[in-house]
Amino acid sequence: MEVRKSSFPPVVAPDTRVLVLGSLPGERSLAAGRYYAHPRNRFWHLIGKVVGAELEPLDYEARLTALLAARVGLWDTVASARRVGSLDAAIREAEHNPLAEFAASLPDLRAVGFNGQASARIGMPQLAHTDLALIALPSSSPANASIPLPEKQRSWDRLREFLC
Repeated sequence: MEVRKSSFPPVVAPDTRVLVLGSLPGERSLAAGRYYAHPRNRFWHLIGKVVGAELEPLDYEARLTALLAARVGLWDTVASARRVGSLDAAIREAEHNPLAEFAASLPDLRAVGFNGQASARIGMPQLAHTDLALIALPSSSPANASIPLPEKQRSWDRLREFLC
C-alpha cells in the first residue's frame, strides 16, 4: 500500500556553506528517524571524506554535530509523497520543500549538492535563479551500486572547495 511519507526537518546552522539535498528518506531512515540510516548507504563515508572526518563510527548526533561544524547542512527536496518502499522511482504525488526560500535564509550558503538524480531533477529548477553552485552527485544509495565508490567520491569531493 502506498503510504504518504514526509521528510525530516533540515539540519543546518546559520553559517552553513554547503547544503546536501536527498530526495525523500528511505524506509530504514524513516523507521530510525535519522538521515541515511541504511547501513549500506555510503553517504556518511562520502561526506566524511569531503569534510575530512571519519563519521561512520560516530553515533548519529555526533555525525550531525561534525557536519554542522564543517558547515554542511542536510535536507530533502521532497517534503512529502506517496511511495511504496524506498526507491525514488516509486515516488508519487510529491510535494516539494521550499528550497529557494530556505536557501535565501542561509546567508553563507555557497553550494547545493543533490544526492542522486531525483533530488537534482526536483531541486535544480527551484534554485536555478540563484548564484549558488548546483552540483548533481551520484546517489549514495545502495540501489546505485553501478558506480564504483572511488568514482562517487571524486564527484562528492567537488563540494570541498565551497567549504573553504
